[in-house]
Amino acid sequence: MLRPIKQFRDLEKRSMIPHRDAMRIALYQPDIPQNTGTILRLGACLAIPVDIIEPAGFPWDDARLKRAGMDYRDLARVTRHISWSAFQANHAPGRLVLLTTKADAFHHLFEFAPDDILLLGRESAGVPEEVHRAADARIRIPLISEARSLNVAVAAALVAGEALRQCQGFPGAARASMY
Repeated sequence: MLRPIKQFRDLEKRSMIPHRDAMRIALYQPDIPQNTGTILRLGACLAIPVDIIEPAGFPWDDARLKRAGMDYRDLARVTRHISWSAFQANHAPGRLVLLTTKADAFHHLFEFAPDDILLLGRESAGVPEEVHRAADARIRIPLISEARSLNVAVAAALVAGEALRQCQGFPGAARASMY
């Protein structure tokens, strides 16, 4: 069952910012409100809708979520899914591309499609095996051997940037290339 966040849904109707309905970012049971707020800001600025797969590890009125999202939250397109099974039944078309430290393929060598859904796991535990199996592709960011992982919001930005670059999906890029 889809549960758009009311405050975002109402603002989405008033927003004059164009949004693609193709590439998306999905967060599986996020733990840290500041990271979620940062990813909402990322999605708003790059016109990438964000799916939240609940339960989240914090309430949606958390002050830290609001602070990290700042006024960009008003531009974000967010859909909340009550569970993993609800997300699977209702998500947009496109491949599920899981960002995970357990992948062999590197993100910069992966061929992204414009309708990919970039799926990120919980900060504390990643995703369960069931989610790994459901992914159409699994990718990771190459790091030094001593490093475990990047912050989830940093990873989302890095991979979304590469995916948008490959798909010529940056908002305003065509306009900027005219000058």
